[in-house]
Amino acid sequence: MSHEEFPTDDPAVVTCGLPYANGDLHVGHLRTYVLGDALSRALRRVGQQTAFVCGSDMHGTPIAVNAAEEGVDPETFALEYHEQYEETFPRFNVEFDNYGHTHDETNTETTREFVESWIDNDHVFEKEIQVAYDPDADQWLPDRLVEGTCPYCGEHARGDECDEGCQRHLEPGEIENPESTLTGNPAEYRERDHKFLRLSDFQAYLQGFLDRMEGTDNAKNQPREWVDGDLQDLCITRDMDWGIDYPGEGDGETPEDLVLYVWVDAPIEYVSSTKQYSERVDDYDWEDVWKIDGEKRHGTEWDDDWTDAGGEIVHVIGRDIIQHHCVFWPAMLRGAGYNEPRSVLATGFVGIDGKALSTSRNRAVWADEYLEEGFHPDLFRYYMVNGSGLETDVDFSWDRFAERVNGELVGNLGNFCYRSLLFAQRNYDGTPDTEVSDDVRERIEDAVDEFGAALDDYRVRDVGAVAVDLADFGNEYIQRNEPWKLVDEDPDEAAQVIRDCVQLAKAIAVCMQPVLPGKAEELWEQLGEDGSVHEAGLDDALAAPPADFDEPTELFEGIEDERIEELNAKLQERIEEATEDDEEGSDADETTDDEDTMDFDPEPLTEKRIAVDDFEDLDIRVGRIETAEPVEGSDKLARLEVDIGVETRQVVAGIKQLHDLDELPGTRVVLLANMEKAELFGVESNGMVLAAGEEADLLTTHEDAPLGSKIR
Repeated sequence: MSHEEFPTDDPAVVTCGLPYANGDLHVGHLRTYVLGDALSRALRRVGQQTAFVCGSDMHGTPIAVNAAEEGVDPETFALEYHEQYEETFPRFNVEFDNYGHTHDETNTETTREFVESWIDNDHVFEKEIQVAYDPDADQWLPDRLVEGTCPYCGEHARGDECDEGCQRHLEPGEIENPESTLTGNPAEYRERDHKFLRLSDFQAYLQGFLDRMEGTDNAKNQPREWVDGDLQDLCITRDMDWGIDYPGEGDGETPEDLVLYVWVDAPIEYVSSTKQYSERVDDYDWEDVWKIDGEKRHGTEWDDDWTDAGGEIVHVIGRDIIQHHCVFWPAMLRGAGYNEPRSVLATGFVGIDGKALSTSRNRAVWADEYLEEGFHPDLFRYYMVNGSGLETDVDFSWDRFAERVNGELVGNLGNFCYRSLLFAQRNYDGTPDTEVSDDVRERIEDAVDEFGAALDDYRVRDVGAVAVDLADFGNEYIQRNEPWKLVDEDPDEAAQVIRDCVQLAKAIAVCMQPVLPGKAEELWEQLGEDGSVHEAGLDDALAAPPADFDEPTELFEGIEDERIEELNAKLQERIEEATEDDEEGSDADETTDDEDTMDFDPEPLTEKRIAVDDFEDLDIRVGRIETAEPVEGSDKLARLEVDIGVETRQVVAGIKQLHDLDELPGTRVVLLANMEKAELFGVESNGMVLAAGEEADLLTTHEDAPLGSKIR
């Protein structure tokens, strides 16, 4: 691994968090895979040797339970979803170089090699612990088979994760007030021997790793709480019969009926899938990526100089599994003599129409549903990549989808390419016989530089914006020069303008390919180019286009308002039907209250009154948000700079998950200016932005009162 700019001399691998083979895919799932695919394509675009790999997560208690309910064995159940995912991803132009699963022979063998290496290096120990047990069902209760209260934050939690509260990983025996999900009865704790990976062996290493690691701020900062504190060892076995057997089971010394914890074999699939890809091609060696030079493989005493230790490993994940990828996984790799990740990119969540995605209430846009509506997959890819930064939550709505498609793709990018190529073909049969102008050449060179700089910083959204910005430049250029007039008045100048526009169209095709691969190929073919745009490099953006090409067609079609109204009506009808059928409450993957505002039950008024003088003591001012960015290490907090006329205040507000931070600058707000200062996650807050309700509806003024105006 290096920290050099891309491309480097070392091979790279890009992975995405494994989809759990337990249900249909929806837009929330697809965000990570689309981003991973776009990042992989962008790396190849700059000349970086890259493999894009993933696989289905086949093990764990939910699969075992759901398989039993359907009367099939877990392998059959999980394989059905695995095959569904294999078919669905390519339909969104997500093209893995290898897509395996955790139950295949390669991953089973690789996982056992990892664990045996930990054992050989004395990183594994056995300990008697308290494990939840259901006496009525007469069985142990691992992970999702037990629920209760999180010992850290007091929220309702699952057996291995506080999914509704602090997001912490929970070890067996930690959950309070345990209840069996099998019978609904209280569970009891019983003594049981289990195996542990001694994470404390790697504490100093993990602290250094987080200093070295690149990626999103949440991935770099959130794990600090765990690795700088009392780092708990990881229980790597579970009381189940579905999974990969712990090595040595049945030898008389190892407890029987133990399988490896799902979060042991799941990330190891990244290695296994890379192996499988390496076996099919001649020019890619998985060991060059994952293995460390022999002289550095000496247990925990390795040299901390990781230069040229291995390849460039990049993980694209959801932010709910940061701890697994930034604490557990690097320790697992270290203990087995493997290379560490160069970067971890943790994305925000996806909501639907401003509310939390809920599968039980059918408030979701399903992958198959999107495709059945006949929309091109690249439109969805563009919305997911260019809708917000990596860390920011994305709200999917059909209205915003149509707005972005019609405005940015149809009205800007598609419009420029079509009008330029059409004019060129009708007047010159293709590319005019002249050189591209210096100004346009420089603009394309700048775009290429912007592409590379954004990639080095993992700003995938900005990678996707390069082509759109070029089209914006092209539209302004062609409109300013009016070649349709110059054809008669100044034919040479008209030819120059159109020559420039065709070159811009080619550069757009090259730069748009990571996000819009299907449409980029269409544009490439319209230009009459040989080969595929997927084989082109960034340098091809300035290579001369073919002299001749056929009359083009429009790349994108507009989405009519009536169509969006139909889609919204379908979604709302489905939500209402599901809500009527599911009155027992929300499902496990719904993390916020998603009731419609019409059902809002306001809190009763307080009986306590205050005097007018007390109210006048509150210095409440009109302000305007100038900047908004996430607070490092926090899932909820945002740092705002608010102009209140006399000065600009830094304010920390719990609105990160409820607002698109990129859209907040320029928003007028109401700020309590004489609030006592506070420090949250190491950031000083000097004031309080006022908002209404659980959705943090920001208060503002009806008219444009001057900034700093006092609320009376």
